[in-house]
Order: sequence, then C-alpha cells, then structure tokens
Amino acid sequence: MVNYMLMISAELENLTDLQPQGGCDDANFAYYFKLKCGNCGEVTQKETCVSLNETVSSNKGRSETHLSQKCKFCNREGTVTMISGRGHPLTQADAEKGNYAPLMLFDCRGYEPLDFVFGVGWKVESIEGTVFTEVDLSGGEFAEYDEKGECPVMISNLRATFTVVK
Repeated sequence: MVNYMLMISAELENLTDLQPQGGCDDANFAYYFKLKCGNCGEVTQKETCVSLNETVSSNKGRSETHLSQKCKFCNREGTVTMISGRGHPLTQADAEKGNYAPLMLFDCRGYEPLDFVFGVGWKVESIEGTVFTEVDLSGGEFAEYDEKGECPVMISNLRATFTVVK
C-alpha cells in the first residue's frame, strides 16, 4: 500500500483558492490520470477516472474502493481508494511562491498514478471576491474579466504531480 498525494500548482493572476467545484472533497469531481502497473510497469493508454461518489467492491471482495481493475498486460489486479479530508485549495500566496497545494490523497495498491489531467468543474475566486464556477482547465489555462473588481483574471502554467505520503 502506497499513498499518493495529488499536488497542483499554477500561476494565478488576481485569483485565489483554485479547487474542484464543490471543494477539495467534492464527491462529484472526476479525477483523470494514467496508471502504471506496479507488477509489470505497463502504463494505461487512456486516462482512468475516479470520483468519491463511485465505489466498487474489489475483485478480492474484501472492501469498497473507488477503482478496481486488472492490468491489460499482466492481468494483475490493482485498486485505487480516495482518502478525503487531506486537501486544500491552491491560494494566491502558494502560487506566488511557486508552491504546490495538496488536492486529494489516493491509496494505491498495485498501481502508481501518473499524468493528472486538468479538466472541467473547477472553482476559483478573484481577489475582489467574485467566484468563477465551472471553470474549464482542459485547455491548460483560463482567462476572464472580473467586472466587480474591474481587473483581468487568469490561470496559467498548470502543473500537477503525485508525491508519496507516509
């Protein structure tokens, strides 16, 4: 069992608190990433999707998990279980320092997560208090104008990494 923390970073212009639409523990938010088999090293061709509101029984029948699948190459089963309550939004202070913010913790057995994909369903707040919802980061950036604050807002240079957590 290895726990991987999804860490995100970005450049935020006049913005703060980048996070999934319903917060870091949003049950409906879909996390997309590739998986590397811990047995043979094969990497999935397509991104795998996991979310807190979807659980399955592991093939071994011992517990509930968010993903249970067999490696297409060596046929070994692996699971991914999400652990909520450990993430927080990326703030402007974090972004200015180039720091990463922890978003979600994944308990991976038989797999290693790779290559997180930013998609739709994000929320961010301007420094003037305007909340932007359903932000689409699939294109790698977001740019808008904050009417209330009378300033441009932008998210760019999105980065994500998985770090091992004890």
